[in-house]
Amino acid sequence: MERINDTLKRLAGNEDFQKRYELQRRQTLNHPDVKAFLKSHEDQLTDSMIERSLVKLYEYCNLSKECNKCPSLDGCVNFMKGYHPKLVIQRGSIDIHYDTCPRKIVEDEKRKNEKLIQSLYVPKDIIEASFASIYKDAERIDAVKKAASFSMNYTPGSRQKGLFFHGKFGVGKSYLLGAIANELAKKKISSMIVYVPELFRELKNSIADSTLNEKIERIKKAPVLMFDDIGAETMSSWTRDEVLGPILQFRMQESLPTFFTSNFDFQELEHHLTYSQRGEEEKMKAKRVMERIKYLAEPVLVEGQNRRV
Repeated sequence: MERINDTLKRLAGNEDFQKRYELQRRQTLNHPDVKAFLKSHEDQLTDSMIERSLVKLYEYCNLSKECNKCPSLDGCVNFMKGYHPKLVIQRGSIDIHYDTCPRKIVEDEKRKNEKLIQSLYVPKDIIEASFASIYKDAERIDAVKKAASFSMNYTPGSRQKGLFFHGKFGVGKSYLLGAIANELAKKKISSMIVYVPELFRELKNSIADSTLNEKIERIKKAPVLMFDDIGAETMSSWTRDEVLGPILQFRMQESLPTFFTSNFDFQELEHHLTYSQRGEEEKMKAKRVMERIKYLAEPVLVEGQNRRV
């Protein structure tokens, strides 16, 4: 078998090989990024160092930088997907160091945000909501402004009221919760969005497997808690007095931001909470829960057309 040194010597004497080598060498050294690097480090480089590093420089020229050759993160053309090259001087020669590419930075940040936003039974479009994609028609501008203001100004530990978004079906109340959650996630503030009817069903079933208290504790202590569609559940004395009431009481005592969406305003929600599924009328208990909701959240009417139809 021919040794590699013998092969290189033989190729070096080959005229066609020499021409191709010289062409690639010129193209490599004239590459704008390579020229800029050599210029900025000319006081550290010698001709022999550059010659020794030609293979690395050629490799660098053919890689995607700043995602300029990649259609997407999944379609990254680099050997190390999600990383792009940077030229460095290392141990007397030029080498390639790999940094996280812009697309991977965005994707990693998105995954971090997803971990910060916990959700129970909430549709994907709500979890991915953003203020940039909210319809800002005149009827909803006040609600959008208040939602954005909370997102921008809230800092953990500050005593700041949440919002109680109420209005007709399909006007974007839940979407506002998702947009707030995503803005908070950018500030590394965790939130939990729960769809109330399904939450209460799960908690009722949790009595049998002894996980009820653990789940309630987790919900109570969420840094930012969002009750989506309160009032749409079938109300029972147990869910009102043993679940909702203690959660709201804890959050009121700890000044933890709490948000709500509902098709009911305060008065209508109090009426809903007054009557259990058995038809029992318990005005004082309903009023007690409503006082906690009023303490925790400012009512905000959300109007506009139904965007679900």
